[in-house]
Amino acid sequence: MSEIQEPIRDLAHLGHFEIYTPKPDESLWFFKHVFGMQETNREGRSVYLRAWGDYDHCTLKLTEAKQAGLGHVGWRTYSPQALERRAQALERLGCGKGWIDGDIGHGRAYQFTDPDGHLMEIYYESQKYRATPDMRSRLFNQPQKFFGHGIGVKRIDHINLMCSDIPSNRLFLQQHLGFQLHELLQPEVDGIEEGAWLSVTPLTHDIAYTLDATGSRGRLHHIAYWLDTREDVLRAADILTEHDIFIEAGPARHNISQAFYLYLYEPGGNRVEVYSGGYLVFAPDWEPVVWRKAERGRGVYWGGTLPKSFRTYATPVIDTSEVNKEQITVFDPA
Repeated sequence: MSEIQEPIRDLAHLGHFEIYTPKPDESLWFFKHVFGMQETNREGRSVYLRAWGDYDHCTLKLTEAKQAGLGHVGWRTYSPQALERRAQALERLGCGKGWIDGDIGHGRAYQFTDPDGHLMEIYYESQKYRATPDMRSRLFNQPQKFFGHGIGVKRIDHINLMCSDIPSNRLFLQQHLGFQLHELLQPEVDGIEEGAWLSVTPLTHDIAYTLDATGSRGRLHHIAYWLDTREDVLRAADILTEHDIFIEAGPARHNISQAFYLYLYEPGGNRVEVYSGGYLVFAPDWEPVVWRKAERGRGVYWGGTLPKSFRTYATPVIDTSEVNKEQITVFDPA
């Protein structure tokens, strides 16, 4: 019997993400008044926000920029020692960009890039959200009372990054940061991988990589926030429609992850998902579910398919008029 390699258990959870927007006022209006998030700080060209069920001071950093897209992804480690171990490992790999003193909401952090060029950081010290007296909940294990504003997203859930090559990016997370692969989209045996869903928590996925049909590198597919029930997602569709926010796909149910979903574009152009359901993985020896074209059936669990924009639209936005149409029809990250 071969010896089982000791898994890396240094990352605790997805902490936050930063997105860029060329329409800062409109994007801020959306996240505060339509999504129902709370502004916690401002600094320079950035505004910091949290959902009502987030235990941290902030989970979204919204930064003014010329183009929409990803600023960075932040992962919290289990301990200061875990932070040092992962920073040293990333430094040896040559993908590190170095230490920063910290940011609003967290302390000292080590920044690095994945093989596709997405900027990430790891940190340990994290500022907790403390509710003001009028916002304290009688449920002492809940960060604040539910105030029912807008869609009322509850907490940060996951991020999906477009990339030019799935294996190199997912193996980077698996081998050097301790992510567990839960599901893999590979339509043909020994064929091209078109999507990977990975996690450092029991969640179906903390991060996903999906193949960019344009061949581009380092783009953002979407960020996602959690709602407790399918009915909350259906209500979100009503609220988005009333505010003339474009709904790209859903409400419907995914095959991959089993979750109930809805995709939209916030005013700055970034794709955002509201997400509910799914399943949890507790087994340390989980065998990744591999989706093949011959076995997959419908592209969406209840029928239909996701729009072609799912294969090509990401931020920063690029011209997709020259993309091979056959390549577009292959990829389906439902």
